[in-house]
Amino acid sequence: MIGHQEAEKAFLEAWQGGRVHHAWLLAGPQGMGKGTFAERVARFLVTHGRGGEGEALALDDRGDDAAARLVDAGNHPEILRLARQPKDKAKELARNVTIEQVRQMIRRLHLSLSLGEWRVIIVDAVDDLETDGANALLKTLEEPPPKTLFLLVSHSPGRLLPTIRSRCRTLRFQPVARDVMTTWLHDLRPMIEMEEVRAIVAASGGVPGKALALVDSDVAAMEKKLLAIAASGDPENKLREALAREVGGTSNRARLELVIDIVPGLLSRIARERPVSEIAPILAQWDRVQRTVRDAVRGSYDGAMVGFEIGNCLAELAPRNDRAAR
Repeated sequence: MIGHQEAEKAFLEAWQGGRVHHAWLLAGPQGMGKGTFAERVARFLVTHGRGGEGEALALDDRGDDAAARLVDAGNHPEILRLARQPKDKAKELARNVTIEQVRQMIRRLHLSLSLGEWRVIIVDAVDDLETDGANALLKTLEEPPPKTLFLLVSHSPGRLLPTIRSRCRTLRFQPVARDVMTTWLHDLRPMIEMEEVRAIVAASGGVPGKALALVDSDVAAMEKKLLAIAASGDPENKLREALAREVGGTSNRARLELVIDIVPGLLSRIARERPVSEIAPILAQWDRVQRTVRDAVRGSYDGAMVGFEIGNCLAELAPRNDRAAR
């Protein structure tokens, strides 16, 4: 799968050499498919045994058929999962993975294996653990049961306890190169115009999950609106006011997030097209956009205000003659 190649190679080399570490931290941006990779590893282990046999395999090789059928049905007894659970009588998920969930998992670890040679625990995401839960998990990682593998998915590994990170082998999922992403998305969605594909790839930052989420978001049209502000300087504020209306309010949160996703790639493109002497002002506006978004997330997240301020940043990048006319 796209974005999994290096991680798959590293894991299979460890398995083939009989050196599978008891805990692996799957680290990288959200949308890189780290949870999917964890499921693929879990399936592989419970269908292929201990390893160390030097076989050249791929993670998606089926292995033992009876075990594979149990995995497909979601009933394999040796794959345990920790994730945020829905709140009582609500579709909304709880804010954290609770200490009680961790305790239940630990109790399972005291039982003997009932099938196969591995037990796999997937924590998706370990960032969501309550503090007490993280400490309980740490104790288990310090004295891991035999034949047990922990796969810890993390979107923000810097937030984890250093002692948890130090007990894991890290597999980093890096953003995918733009040309690879473009080919992948075009093959996956051939009905999308190439201009739109390139716009989606630029806005995704090399993250496949984000690219798929942007497919129906009309990225190219929003790019044109933002570029119009950067090109003209929007001397009468009409474009910025329209942008603020378009992204303001709770119902338009997805559109605001789309703008936030698009702007870094847009600034990079403008920087490539401008003389070297104009790079510093572009970097200054990039930093201003980042501060605006960061401050908004910490505060009330007024979408209209964020949209208008992003428009201000882009307007500052208009050629000097256009800015002088404002």
